[in-house]
Amino acid sequence: MKVLLNKFNRANLSTRLVYLTTFVVFLVTYIIFLINVLRLEGIETTLRIIVLTVLGIILLLYGFIDLLLLLKKKNLSVYFSSIFIVIISAACVIGSMTINRVLTSIGSLSKDTVIYTTNLIAMNGTEFVNDNTFVTGIINNETDVEGYILPYELINQEHLQIKLEKYDSYFEMLEDLYAGKINGMFVSSNYTITYSVYDGYENIKDETTVLKEYSKEMKNQDYIENYASVTEPFTILVMGVDSTSNTLKKASSFNGDTLMMISFNPHTLNATVFSIPRDTYVPIACLGGEESKINSAGAYGTKCVINTVQSLTGINIDYYVKVDFQGVIDLVNAVGGIDVEVPAKVNFCESNQYRSMRQEDLICISEGLQHMNGEQALAFSRHRKTLPAGDFQRVQHQQLVVEGVAKQIKNVSSVNDFYTILDTLAPNIDTNMQTKEMLSLYGVAKNAFQSNNGALINVQKTYLTGKDNNIYVNNLRGNVYVFQYAPQSLQEIVDAMNVTLEKKKATMITTFKFSANEPYESPVVGQRWYAVEGTETVPNFVGQNLNQVKEWCNLRNISLNVVFVHEGDELYDSTLDEGAVVGQNVGRVLVKNINAITVSAVTHFNPDAQTTTTTTTTSTTNTPSDDTSSSTTEETTSSTTANSSNTCEDPQGNC
Repeated sequence: MKVLLNKFNRANLSTRLVYLTTFVVFLVTYIIFLINVLRLEGIETTLRIIVLTVLGIILLLYGFIDLLLLLKKKNLSVYFSSIFIVIISAACVIGSMTINRVLTSIGSLSKDTVIYTTNLIAMNGTEFVNDNTFVTGIINNETDVEGYILPYELINQEHLQIKLEKYDSYFEMLEDLYAGKINGMFVSSNYTITYSVYDGYENIKDETTVLKEYSKEMKNQDYIENYASVTEPFTILVMGVDSTSNTLKKASSFNGDTLMMISFNPHTLNATVFSIPRDTYVPIACLGGEESKINSAGAYGTKCVINTVQSLTGINIDYYVKVDFQGVIDLVNAVGGIDVEVPAKVNFCESNQYRSMRQEDLICISEGLQHMNGEQALAFSRHRKTLPAGDFQRVQHQQLVVEGVAKQIKNVSSVNDFYTILDTLAPNIDTNMQTKEMLSLYGVAKNAFQSNNGALINVQKTYLTGKDNNIYVNNLRGNVYVFQYAPQSLQEIVDAMNVTLEKKKATMITTFKFSANEPYESPVVGQRWYAVEGTETVPNFVGQNLNQVKEWCNLRNISLNVVFVHEGDELYDSTLDEGAVVGQNVGRVLVKNINAITVSAVTHFNPDAQTTTTTTTTSTTNTPSDDTSSSTTEETTSSTTANSSNTCEDPQGNC
């Protein structure tokens, strides 16, 4: 050993420095590269082992062989081999930087922290007064960050003396704000997008003003921990987010117009896709099961949407992905635009990404093959009002955009273009899927290409059938259009998803029909028309006779409460017959959701007596009675104040 050390010390000094420097640099870069490559868990494991093994062998060979060359004073050979090692070291550095950048971008898709913002808004022209005369609405939910937690922090921070009025619903709060019953209200900064799609609030951005704003970066309250593996069947919920911010790091509440539930089986490479119509009438999880449009759940955050969909389908959601519609523009532009075959008879103009309807800002789309830029793709994905099938057709358009983007991404060959796509996705996507799961999807995609000759997955399409209705929705505080799904159609879709998840065995097809003259098309799951249960709504009884109302209630086992009005009462009309109905406490609501109705009816008797209330408890009957007076009833009369007859609780104002 001493002899070798002496020979090494007698070697050329500059050669020794080159050898030692090169060896140390190679060793350090190899270790860094090794650490980064090992982070690529689940991606090309065999290839990674081979690359790391080869580099390790080169490192050992260089250290041993060049040492011998150095001792033999073959300086030129040391220099040439060192140049080769420097090139390899540079490649390790570039590889480490590339891996680190990709993993950083992928990791940023899951937002650990979010900037939450609350706004104190008021109608235009309202001046803020810091005392208890300024009545302010606040949501009655202690877990609501932007509607409850941040407002109280703002109040304490600025020592506000305003009077707070608590509400169970943002829509009820908005209704009172517009009616002048409160001076202001606390709401998410994304309120203009969230509520402008509802009747009566289309111009909320121009009709309201922000009096105060308070922001705070906090841990993502909507993040849902998940331990499912993407190497086993899993479900994922894709939510389209339309926000005023250009990044999901600043978005909490949103307009949940696009909901797509996907079950995927990595073993069979089968996927079942369930696009849920925005107006589907379902129980909203965070409102105690109160029924409303499913898109209204977005106003209460991601967890509310996920819990609502889980309750609807009975299927656990493993992962979620929120995609900002504004990011569609950047993504489509990043891939150089997309080619879309716009369906026949689809010609429309839509507002731009800022929802401006000025003539010069409109984005117009026409039928036929179109090469769309980002603005056009967003307009095509967002528009629904003039489409024959409305939201159902819009979902199909969104799928065309997704297919167009997927085709263009396949053609990306430039590293810079790849980086651009990653940088575009990072701020516009939020998911609870961690880096490990995302990397595991690489293996799934690779298997799909190899097994299906380039076709990614076998997609089973679904279509939820049902019935259009217009009813009073308490959560939305008005009569609105809703889509009532057919339970049989939903069950068929749920069964298909469970088959994909390997939780249910597929039903074997025993008969098969086809025509040699027509190409075979796979049946769309759920696309059969069924009778929708429980779609009957309470009619307008005003103008009908009390006996007719009694019979209607009797047939449906609904209790009837009658408030008689007489001369001197506001609702009294001397031209009406005895027992004519002049008001009711419920409007166009679903019959299945009520068990009692109160109506006001005219009486021309006992003009000097106070108003009487008659409670009629109806009994269940299987067949209609021809004689309405023979219906089994039990009547009780009690004295009330005359003013009670003037109370109108009918949402439609039919009192």
